[in-house]
Amino acid sequence: MNGLRRIFAKADRFTTGIIISVILGLVLPCNGGYAEAFDTLTNAAIVLLFYLYGVKLSRESVIAGLLNWRLQSMVLLFTFVFFPIVIPLLQPVFEPLVGASLYAGMIYVACLPSTVQSSIAFTSVAGGNVPAAVCSASVSSLLGVFLTPMLVSLLFSHSGASSTDIGADTILKICYQILLPFVLGQLSRKWLKNWVNSHKQLISLNDQTTIWLVIYTSFSGATVSGYWSQLSPLQLAALILVSGVILSLTFLSTYCSSKALRFSREDRIAIVFCGSKKSLAVGAPMMMAIFGELDNNLLLPLMVFHQVQLMACAQLARIWHRKGADTGGY
Repeated sequence: MNGLRRIFAKADRFTTGIIISVILGLVLPCNGGYAEAFDTLTNAAIVLLFYLYGVKLSRESVIAGLLNWRLQSMVLLFTFVFFPIVIPLLQPVFEPLVGASLYAGMIYVACLPSTVQSSIAFTSVAGGNVPAAVCSASVSSLLGVFLTPMLVSLLFSHSGASSTDIGADTILKICYQILLPFVLGQLSRKWLKNWVNSHKQLISLNDQTTIWLVIYTSFSGATVSGYWSQLSPLQLAALILVSGVILSLTFLSTYCSSKALRFSREDRIAIVFCGSKKSLAVGAPMMMAIFGELDNNLLLPLMVFHQVQLMACAQLARIWHRKGADTGGY
């Protein structure tokens, strides 16, 4: 249970930082020259985040995990096919509740890769296949660099959301802001991997600080522009409800399909956790690269979905941890 407490403590720190960033963006927004400085700082932090991610990602673990191709295929199927199909299909039902602009944010969520740290952590706590989770989450994030922009362009054009043209400028921006730092990190891994492995807390703090900067910058811009006066409490409550329903459908689908295909209990746990989540750490920087700015109508649904998935997965991890070797009830 000590591992479970450490995970929840980290999650609480991350959540607390998000809340503080939101409050500061509402009460002490940056504008003018300060806003430009924070934009520059945020872009630099994003580059550093993906560089360090390239250093952290072990090619050996990815190659080993890919040998379990059935599990990896299931996770990628739910991440990049199930979500992009289900969320647009539910648009006629849920869009009237949250509004067209916020539901465009849910469609953006559908395009994102899985999380890395929390997928691995919750799989470990629940007694699942950790090496497979490491591979699934890592490969998902890597493929997201290529697949997310294409899915955004496809789904936004067919759903009636704001038009997004993924042209050469956008592709180049994604390459130099996300892909190039990742590749450089991989190339320098043999020199820096020991330092990174011995400073995991510092690396984790850098990842979280990047997201806090993105959120503060975005909420500051929303405050200055008067965005919050256009958002009603009912819309926010509906957004939480919609996120919960979509996540529940994904939990049920990943569980039933993996059980029907006779995956082991350990593999089923990895599939449920890795195939049901979406990454705020990748989604926020990717938004800046694709759209050229932080759009609060897209960021707010992503933040809400992230918190809902974190609380739901924490509860599942507790349940499966208590059951331990008892696989009958799972």
